Amino acid sequence: MPKPNYRFDKRQRELKKAKEQEEKRLKKLARGTAEDEGAPSELPTESATDIATDAPGPPQ
Repeated sequence: MPKPNYRFDKRQRELKKAKEQEEKRLKKLARGTAEDEGAPSELPTESATDIATDAPGPPQ
């Protein structure tokens, strides 16, 4: 009867654990980006007051 290969078993457990942790990390990352889609991600570069002051009009 052959001896059990404990190193192989341990390595397989470590790989499985690392894979599960990576999947969990990706799931959290996806959940975080899904929540951010509802909120504006970028602020407008020009505000309404900047546009109003740059508009040509009658001299004051």
